[in-house]
Order: sequence, then structure tokens, then C-alpha cells
Amino acid sequence: MACPAVRGLNDWLAHLESLHPRGQAGIELGLDRILTVKQRLGQRQDAVVVTVGGTNGKGSTSAMLERILHSAGYRTGLYTSPHLLHYNERVRIDGQSVVDERLCEAFACVEAARGDEALTYFEFGTLAAWEVFAAAAVDAVILEVGLGGRLDATNSYDADCAVVTTIDLDHMDHLGPTREHIGREKAGICRAGRPLICGDADPPASLVEVCRLASADFLQIGRDFGFLRQEGQWQWWHGIDRKLGGLAFPALRGDYQLHNASCALMALDVLRDRLPVAAQDIRRGLAEVDVAGRCQVLPGQPQIVLDVAHNPQAALAMASSLGGMGFARTTWAVFGMMADKDIEAVVTALKHRVDRWLCCDLPGARAASAETLRGVLEKVGVGETATTFASPAAALAYAQENASGDDRILAFGSFLTVADVMRSLGCKTG
Repeated sequence: MACPAVRGLNDWLAHLESLHPRGQAGIELGLDRILTVKQRLGQRQDAVVVTVGGTNGKGSTSAMLERILHSAGYRTGLYTSPHLLHYNERVRIDGQSVVDERLCEAFACVEAARGDEALTYFEFGTLAAWEVFAAAAVDAVILEVGLGGRLDATNSYDADCAVVTTIDLDHMDHLGPTREHIGREKAGICRAGRPLICGDADPPASLVEVCRLASADFLQIGRDFGFLRQEGQWQWWHGIDRKLGGLAFPALRGDYQLHNASCALMALDVLRDRLPVAAQDIRRGLAEVDVAGRCQVLPGQPQIVLDVAHNPQAALAMASSLGGMGFARTTWAVFGMMADKDIEAVVTALKHRVDRWLCCDLPGARAASAETLRGVLEKVGVGETATTFASPAAALAYAQENASGDDRILAFGSFLTVADVMRSLGCKTG
């Protein structure tokens, strides 16, 4: 397919969507296409690479690694997905989203090299991100896995250290129906003789077995490393003799962030010969880390909480976080999800934390309709509290009009839900 007269970033993104029959929303796992174009581009791996996979916690763990390494003076590249408001959020240098012009230059390089290869949207973006990182001569690249691990585009690069944060049921149509199937796919990012950090205290046997067969160095939270809560602070430990105490809690909200922080510190520990960091860099990085849409609390009244949680494990974590946020007379939930998610389990996890459900339509063929969501709420037994809306923005406006100052408005269920609310509120991302 010939490249049109592409100029701006939006033109390029439209071109990327047109290259593959399934477009942006479609998923076609496999490494053959990206490895072919990667070789044509002559991409080398000079930077230290940390690949971060898992069902939940990938974005937070990646952001902690980025922030700590940046605090230590290293030049960092972070590739993450999906984005909330702007595609540029996916590609960051030293904590800042790259500008349109640099992305367009990278896209042009990939376009010139791909020939007749019909790259997917994510494959094209992954190759372009690496072009950006190489041009910036970064010291460390952090790659957040898009889906699964073994066949994800990010796995075309060899991880010096791999992290799998959690393993739970999500994307079963692509990864398999059980934790054992999913664990095997996520373990595929490990490499022989290199560490894989596992943040799941009860990992599937398949994940452990894949690492063993690959001769990877498997390090599991609660067994090989972990954390201890202390009075107003916490301690990280590794083995018998490696400890770092007196740590303030990460700036990101939620008790589960200690699991993510522990994984990040373990990754940095195994890479200390190549990327040494000081305790003060760790403290500063954890204090300054920021990820939009992850239990993000906005200032003002009523309180507004944004969370992209879209699977049962994430919903349970969010329910726990809401319980620790203090009193709210009424919690209003701006609620939109994809139809292929376990909507009933998500609702069940939160039904005792939400008083009013504002179900909303989302764009795209994969989205569950507001009426479908209300039907699930009725099945779970909370349908009488539900109202339907044409968009998250409309649901938010209704909540703002009817909520009192001591209420809480929660927007969750999908990146699309949170993004529409953020646009309505005039929020910005990094």
C-alpha cells in the first residue's frame, strides 16, 4: 500500500490504522512482521531494556522505574499504552511526552523500511518508539507490554530484566481461559540467564515452568523479595541481607502500589551493576511518580476519582482504595466498559462501594452499551440505582449537577471512560 501525502501526527495515525485490516482496535499477535521490519531498520539494542508485563500494575511499575532512573541522572525512554488524551503519551523521554515532529520523523523511518509488511497499529508504534529512543541515545528503555507477552510487539526486544506484576483473568480470547494459559503467555518475555521479577505471590505453575525451561532467573515476591509495612513508612527487602527501610509510601494511591514499588526496586537491584541508583534517588522517584488515571484523585468538591480499572482484580483493588479514602455520603460511578470484559465480576467487586451507577455508551464496536451495563447491574442486584447516558461526559455532567460537596464521583471501567471525563474537566497528561 502506497503511503499517502502524510504530514501531521493525526495523518500518520490514520495511516497506521489503514495498514492492517483490523485497524487500531484489532489485535493480531505475532512477531514475524515486526522482526522483519526491525531488521530492515537496523535497530540495535544499546540501552538497558526492562520489559514490564502483567494483568494489572504495568503502568505504575513502569512509571516508578522511569522516575527513579531519571532521578538518578539517567536518560530514560518509556513506551506505554494505551494513551488517554494524546498518542504522544505512549512515548516519553526523560518523563516528557515526545513532540509531534519527532514522532512523525520516526513514523517516516518505519514507513520507508516496512515495504509490503502490513504492520499492526501497535507494531508500527513500537518500532517508531524505538527509533525515538535510539535518536535520543537513552540509557534505559522501559517497555510496557501491550497484551500478554510472548507474542506482543515489545517482545521483539530482549529484556535485560523482565517484570510480570500480576496474573489474573483478562483478554482470555487472546491469551487463554485460565491463569495457567495466561501465565504462560506473560512469561514469554523472560530471557535465558536474565532475571524475571514476579510480583504475584501465587503465580501459575506455567509461568514458573516457562522461566525454568528458559533458564531465566526467577524472583518471586514474598519469597525472594518483598516489603514490610512500618509506622507511616515501609521497608523493601531482598533475601536475608539486602534491605532498604524508612521509605515513604509511593505518591500513587492504593495499597497495591507497594507491590508495584517492590517489583520496581527488585528490577533496579538486579541491574545495579549497569544502572546503579542511590537510596535518595529511590526516595525521590517514588515521591514524584505520577500516572494519570490510576486511582487519581482530583482536587475540589465533590471529590472526583479517575481509575482505568477494567477487570476483576483491578476492581477489587479499587474497592479497597475507596474504602481507605474517607467518608463520602454518596458515591456516583460514571461507568463504561468493553463488552468482552468480565462486567459482572467488576460490578460485584464494587457494588458495596457505589451508591449510584451512571452507565454510559462508549465509542467503538467493542464497547458495551449503557443498556447492557444496566442489565448486568440488574442481574447483580443493584439495577435500581442505575441511569443510562450517551457518553461519560454526559454522565459526569449529571453527577456534578446532582452531587453534594461531601459526595464522591468515580469514573472507571475503561481508558475511554476516563479519557472522556478528563476532556470534559480540561485535565492534562504529561
